[in-house]
Amino acid sequence: MSRPTVLFVCVHNAGRSQMAAGYLQHLAGDRIDVLSAGSEPKDQINPVAIEVMAEEGIDIAGNTPKVLTVDAVRESDVVITMGCGDACPIFPGKRYEDWQLDDPAGQGTESVRRIRDDIRGRVKALIGELAPA
Repeated sequence: MSRPTVLFVCVHNAGRSQMAAGYLQHLAGDRIDVLSAGSEPKDQINPVAIEVMAEEGIDIAGNTPKVLTVDAVRESDVVITMGCGDACPIFPGKRYEDWQLDDPAGQGTESVRRIRDDIRGRVKALIGELAPA
């Protein structure tokens, strides 16, 4: 079986989806392909998200927010949305999940750590389903 591809989508592709993609790449290695995008991407990654991921030994500082494309959704097996609502195109036969997570934009380090830890748990569960060791 080919490797599954997971697409993480949030509005700005600057916080939640970048943290989730960082964890999935870090924890799953080459067992799962990872994409992330935003319906209205910001021009840079949230600095607090970069800081709290660095605490986990994961560097997302070099990432750039990307705009969500129909092609990205089409080539993904699993599409995980985080508060982007109706902006995500729906294709039959794909697995969709909506993770209810607070937006880290404008939040302090403690709040963003809580969001990060929530994301880590969800990503670990996802890896267990898609690519059990």
